[in-house]
Amino acid sequence: MNIHRIKIGISQGDINGISYEVIMKTLLDPRVYETCTPILYGSPKVIAYHRKALNMANFNINAVRTAEEATYHKANLVNVLDDNVRVELGKSTQHAGEAALLSLQAVVKDLKDDKIDALVTGPINKQNIQSAQFKFPGHTEYLKEEFKANEVLMIMVSDVVKIAVVTGHVPLSEVPSLITIETIISKLRILNKSLQVDFAIRRPRIAVLSLNPHAGDEGLIGREEIDAIIPAIEKAKAEGIIATGPYSADGFFGSDSYQKFDAVLAMYHDQGLTPFKALVFDQGVNYTAGLSIVRTSPAHGTAYEITGQDVASESSFRAALYLACDILKNRNEYKQLTSNPLRNIDTSNM
Repeated sequence: MNIHRIKIGISQGDINGISYEVIMKTLLDPRVYETCTPILYGSPKVIAYHRKALNMANFNINAVRTAEEATYHKANLVNVLDDNVRVELGKSTQHAGEAALLSLQAVVKDLKDDKIDALVTGPINKQNIQSAQFKFPGHTEYLKEEFKANEVLMIMVSDVVKIAVVTGHVPLSEVPSLITIETIISKLRILNKSLQVDFAIRRPRIAVLSLNPHAGDEGLIGREEIDAIIPAIEKAKAEGIIATGPYSADGFFGSDSYQKFDAVLAMYHDQGLTPFKALVFDQGVNYTAGLSIVRTSPAHGTAYEITGQDVASESSFRAALYLACDILKNRNEYKQLTSNPLRNIDTSNM
């Protein structure tokens, strides 16, 4: 990969939500092209519709047939929809779900074929995208299967804090049964490795949150800490992972303790994402660790309620685009640094 010519594939997301607005606003910034060449997998008709609704007559994009034809340092568009595409701003429709999936499938295929270097996903509606070809709670699970990953980890990333979650898109009622020593240590391994390789942190420090209030109060309010979380932390330490805890989430975030760590491992989705979005909603990025490829996305959804009103902030999407580039560069540097390690020499007999 030539780090000076990074191609970032962008899936269009839900055509009736704010995805096109945040993408177009991001691509209007000429500084983007100093870092990468973005390629949107979408539709010129949908762009025209949103451009008119948002009064963005100055937005232009270079239409290409394939990612290989993309012009460097410009915004490019690979058309994945036919002229029958229908945009209904602010509405969840089956057609929008089908369009989102077509875009995602096209960009994933090009990733597999090495035509692009990374993926930034526009927000989808997890209901209308469901079909015979997509039976997943979200992007994370879909990409795990497509790229044959043994395990993946959702990490919410910002300059302020990085928060990963042991359990992702599952009902809260199922969370306790999923909090096991094996699951936690697996997530800690992925998080530790990602911090080293993807974020260039040599010896990351990880805080592990408890599941129960007050960290279970020594078993009085639940035994998950005693039976699973603490043993997992001890096992991680034995493997050289700098993990500490478990910390009660309220006191941990209330006292700003998160600032002392490189990352936090929460036990379930809202335990991690609620403080994250309260701290850095506009700047947050969703990163999928554990994949062979790089995938990021903005930390927000379709936001139908504000679609077409020119009020959506592109900050999170822009941060996702830049983070994808940064991770690619960090991976490349890590590969170079570890490609020819020094041979261990036994000096005991010297």
